Amino acid sequence: MVTGEVFDLIHNPEMDFLTTTPQPNPEKLPTYYESDEYISHTDAKRGIFSFLYQTVKKWSLKKKTQLIIEQNGEIGSLLDIGAGTGDFLKHAKKIGWKVDGVEPNLNATELALKKGIQLQPSLNNFKNQQFDVVTLWHVLEHIPNLDETVQQLSKLVKAGGSLIIAVPNFKSYDAEHYGMFWAAYDVPRHLWHFSKSSIEHIFSEDFKLEKIKPMIFDSFYVSLLSEKYISGKKFSLKALWVGFWSNVQGMRTNEYSSHIYCFKKRK
Repeated sequence: MVTGEVFDLIHNPEMDFLTTTPQPNPEKLPTYYESDEYISHTDAKRGIFSFLYQTVKKWSLKKKTQLIIEQNGEIGSLLDIGAGTGDFLKHAKKIGWKVDGVEPNLNATELALKKGIQLQPSLNNFKNQQFDVVTLWHVLEHIPNLDETVQQLSKLVKAGGSLIIAVPNFKSYDAEHYGMFWAAYDVPRHLWHFSKSSIEHIFSEDFKLEKIKPMIFDSFYVSLLSEKYISGKKFSLKALWVGFWSNVQGMRTNEYSSHIYCFKKRK
């Protein structure tokens, strides 16, 4: 999106995930987010993609808060990592959650602050703190130091607490259909590309996987972006068909465009 560089995806057979290669220098990573088209760091609503993104986001906020209450059993403390412009935390705070968040992007944190949500730039700001629920909505794939982050997450979640992670699935139908043009590869912002087995394995030491939920809207959004990468068109009926068919195939294979993984911290 930003530089036009080419990256390889290398399969790790032991872990069953793909690694973006070469991995950008951590200091250079923020430059790959410097685009008005990277809408998770903005509240933009102009254009078909921004409009669809913001429309679905409103619906998903309610679903996400329902999920964290369901997982925790009651309203409690919440840490959202990669909080973007703070809408999820704002919604959770409104219904009584004690909220904290992490977001390194300055533009996004400024927008969040205007909504009454103060975000911290790093997980290091939460040393010796623990939360009932920790969430990462399409964030884990962006984090450079994966092993270190997994260890930090384990320390942040209370015993018996919940860890909720949403990531794209490179084994979905839309990923197979679009191949190198699949928008959810999003190199090099996405450093890792997970399968269901890889996510379960990565967190198996300290967490028990309780359930996996599909994100059915992701296939449509990702397919629209993928078609844009191929043809330059801002809208495509073909993309809607691919997104629909990906969900149909997902019902058969349990491999959807993106999944939500709900873990419980072992006591």
